[in-house]
Amino acid sequence: MRAAGDSTRGVADLVLRGGVVRTMTEQDPATAIALRGGRIAAIGTDREVLALAGPATGTIELAGRAVLPGINDAHLHATWLGALWPRTLFGSGSGDPRNPLRTNEQRRAAILRAGDLLASLGITSYTEPGLGPGEDAGPTGAFGSPVVAQYRELAAEGLLKARVTVLSLYGELDGRSSLPDVLAGLESDRASADPRWLRFAGIKIFADGIPPMRSACTKCGYADGSSAGLLVDGIDDADREHNLTRMIVAAHRAGLQVGVHATGDRSIEVVLNAVELAGVGHGADLGHYIIHGDMASSEQLRRMAELGVGLDVQPGIALCTGEQVDAVLGAGAAAESWRLGEALEFGVRMCVTSDAPVLSPDWRRQIAAADEWLGPAEDPRQRTAQLLRCCTVEPARQDGAASWKGVLAPGMAADLCVLAADPLAVAPAELPDVEVDLTVVDGRIVHDRTGIG
Repeated sequence: MRAAGDSTRGVADLVLRGGVVRTMTEQDPATAIALRGGRIAAIGTDREVLALAGPATGTIELAGRAVLPGINDAHLHATWLGALWPRTLFGSGSGDPRNPLRTNEQRRAAILRAGDLLASLGITSYTEPGLGPGEDAGPTGAFGSPVVAQYRELAAEGLLKARVTVLSLYGELDGRSSLPDVLAGLESDRASADPRWLRFAGIKIFADGIPPMRSACTKCGYADGSSAGLLVDGIDDADREHNLTRMIVAAHRAGLQVGVHATGDRSIEVVLNAVELAGVGHGADLGHYIIHGDMASSEQLRRMAELGVGLDVQPGIALCTGEQVDAVLGAGAAAESWRLGEALEFGVRMCVTSDAPVLSPDWRRQIAAADEWLGPAEDPRQRTAQLLRCCTVEPARQDGAASWKGVLAPGMAADLCVLAADPLAVAPAELPDVEVDLTVVDGRIVHDRTGIG
């Protein structure tokens, strides 16, 4: 049995037994897990783990179900999702895609609604990638400073059902930003009463747009002869590149993580050059990452691995927009984009995310989409295991939290989900049909589909 000394003093609060415990570590799967005080107390056989049970211990019979670390969606707009659901931008539903949140009560309700939805999907952590004053006048009401205030209140009240990481936004969503605004924003207060529940990690910058809208900053230009530059303010292309570089370097040297929305290969190149420059003499690994990275080349992916730059991808977007990418960039452009296989091969810190409400927040669909985009696998079990790491282990690394979440091991956070079947025993395409039966955050049950808890 694997146990944590401090966590095993006294009896367990909760024991789950009789299933498959997929720890996402190099350890062989176990059959039981014990939780105590918001942490994992032990993992092992049923007999070993039940030794920690006492009269007050809750016991859950897994009956062959699978236990996984809690899912961490590293790029998800929860407040906007709570306002729109069940509508998604690439999906079904009707009504205004903005659905403005005009009051703090509406924003609070949207966050809570998203929390319930995410709990039902086994999601125990997520990143709100871009909240702050840059969107205080935004049309949705889902990204401005008042949303940050609501998160602070809900965290203080203990009402969050998932751990939240926030990137601050000092420019417009999908729009311009200026160097003075970003530099001023770096001085903002990022304190949090409990960073394990609400953490302000750094900043988000929009380098460019997206290929289907011909707003991705590319080296080759578009089939119609048009081209797009960076969204960062500047008098010309060189000045805009200089200003984006200064933003990234300044944030790095302030000890802040940077997530950059960059889809075109030219914008990705500028970001990588800036991260490399930022690290000269200031080599701390702050977990900087590229959001989307649609057109990243093989060479750029190798550089990302070497520099420790992460990549947040949305395989469902690749499937939805591939034809549009070919239409605007030329036949075959989509096939040369979204190089997920190479990212895995080169060891890029890749997170599979939903970008909800652009897509559904259902991580099972994203894994199935990634598998479809990658094509047939020699070993489907190995591929599923790789992609599960991109929803658990890698996002924890991106959060700077790999020491306490992302895997199931003694002493780690008691964040987990229970699936109706072992995900490694089904084909990736079948994963969306495997129900999430239970979700536990910090040792507390926040979703119980069948009443097993």
